[in-house]
Amino acid sequence: MHHASDILFTLFIVFVAAQIGGEIAQRLKLPGVVGEIAAGCVIGPSLLGWISLDQIATGTPLDVLAEIGVVLLLFAVGLETRLEDLKKVGKVAFVVGVIGVLVPFGMGSVWAHSNGFNWDRSLFVAAAFVATSAGITARVLQELGALQRIESKVILGAAVIDDILAMLLLGVVVSLQAGGSFNASHLLLVLASAVGFIAVIGWGGARVMRWNSNWLERPLGPHSPLMIVLALCLGLAYLSTLFGLAAIIGAFLAGMIASETRQQHTLEQQTKPLLALLTPFFFVVTGSKIDLHELASADALLMLAVVTVIAIISKFVGGWLGALSLGQRSATIIGFGMVPRGEVGIVVATLGLAAGVFDNRIYAIIVAMSLLTAMVTPPVLAWLLKHGGSSGNTVDVPDVKG
Repeated sequence: MHHASDILFTLFIVFVAAQIGGEIAQRLKLPGVVGEIAAGCVIGPSLLGWISLDQIATGTPLDVLAEIGVVLLLFAVGLETRLEDLKKVGKVAFVVGVIGVLVPFGMGSVWAHSNGFNWDRSLFVAAAFVATSAGITARVLQELGALQRIESKVILGAAVIDDILAMLLLGVVVSLQAGGSFNASHLLLVLASAVGFIAVIGWGGARVMRWNSNWLERPLGPHSPLMIVLALCLGLAYLSTLFGLAAIIGAFLAGMIASETRQQHTLEQQTKPLLALLTPFFFVVTGSKIDLHELASADALLMLAVVTVIAIISKFVGGWLGALSLGQRSATIIGFGMVPRGEVGIVVATLGLAAGVFDNRIYAIIVAMSLLTAMVTPPVLAWLLKHGGSSGNTVDVPDVKG
């Protein structure tokens, strides 16, 4: 059992480190998320050791708080994303999501096989190259006030598709690694249930809220609308896990539903203090999960460099190709917006280590790759958004041929 005073002291260390890291990053003209991830690396087990592996293990208070933080972050992003906006970029987002999965998966498989893995294990390693971390990109877009740009809508829409395909691929490689056979009917059922969940909840919920959101105001408490939509957020986050999706997808859908209410602006303002308190925990914990000792050799660093370059190039190319119909500038922004792997790659790496697919060194390299892509992307994306131009500030653009 975790002693209450120890937990509070750990939370204090993490929160203060996040604020210091974020402040330093912003003074260096970098997004705050970069500093928060770097702060996690510094205070984590590999360097200062102020937080231990036991404290960031799955199910610990710090891990749970981090999960709540990213759930609220995607809820807040959903609050600024209307269904009609996503529909206008739906075709492009679909193409970006599909190509953005196939290219990294193919390149990751080839790299792993060329390094001595058999094809079954190579596919498992490649799964860590696939899924974009919506939480990290969303934070950067939010910090820059860019959530209403066309590119942002495409990135967020593609991230949902990305997540569905990543879960399907993970199901395939886990089955193959366990000695199972490819079951197309089962995968189609999983795909149908995931797509059905998103369609029913996202489209149906948004239409219900658009027709009548007066019921949010019936309770007399001054924060009753916020409490109701937060309950919706947590409920849908849980439901999405039952359909094989990440919890953040359900949270994003809850925010998108709430964006259709008359209280949208008020809800956005009321969630800001919660975000300021909770989201830093997610990014610090993400940074603290890398074991730098496993990378303390020239061979390991060279392999990490190669893996990271492959991860960045493959995801960028996939996103860029999928978004070319918006023009090269927007395609470049979208390509980089899809690059960070973050927590998704870490989850795959953890599963691979537990299944004996690879050793601690490969695990550390995959985790480090996930974090490096998460740290490299924000400053590049910020620069592109500020200096790279745009096809427009909002999604009110002519129809795009997908």
